[in-house]
Amino acid sequence: MLNRYARGFFTRLFTPLARWLVRHGVSPDAVTIVGTLGAVFGALVFYPLGELLWGTLFITAFIFSDVVDGIMARLPESARRGDGRWGNFLDSTLDRAADGAVFAGIMVWFFTGGQNPAIGIAAGLCLLLGSLVSYARAKAESLGFEANTGIAERAERLVFSLTFTGLTGLGLNEWVLFAVLALLALASAATVVQRILRVRAQAL
Repeated sequence: MLNRYARGFFTRLFTPLARWLVRHGVSPDAVTIVGTLGAVFGALVFYPLGELLWGTLFITAFIFSDVVDGIMARLPESARRGDGRWGNFLDSTLDRAADGAVFAGIMVWFFTGGQNPAIGIAAGLCLLLGSLVSYARAKAESLGFEANTGIAERAERLVFSLTFTGLTGLGLNEWVLFAVLALLALASAATVVQRILRVRAQAL
């Protein structure tokens, strides 16, 4: 849902930056890699230290690279990325690394210094089910099916997890974060089922 309604806004917002980077010889692949490294660093360094607010702000700054690199790749003046499949593969693969790091960082903190195993378990479920959401679509498309559906795609998972983790760092009751993560896990499970059923319908 967020992909459909927010992408247009962020495309307009970041197009000037994308054009500036292309003019200065920066490749979309470089932006993808730097963005992923920044997000992973923020998630696996700040979160395990209990710096939930600063970690969220740091990660968010790098997560937007996922929008910028896509805009850059579509600009006529951008250096070509072959037939586009390489860039798509790199972007999708590194997205999984960033997503996993976010939930792993939350999990580590709440299993250790945060002393709330329930949130750690919920974050672990989000990590597992989120990877299944992505895998279901990738496998379906590799077999010639379409599975771009579901109520909890990547954008929703990231927005809600980052927002409420950051608010927890500001003093929000941590059980609100638990509720959000539990709902995200349920929504991710529902998305996996939706994609399985969609592929099953196409196969029939």
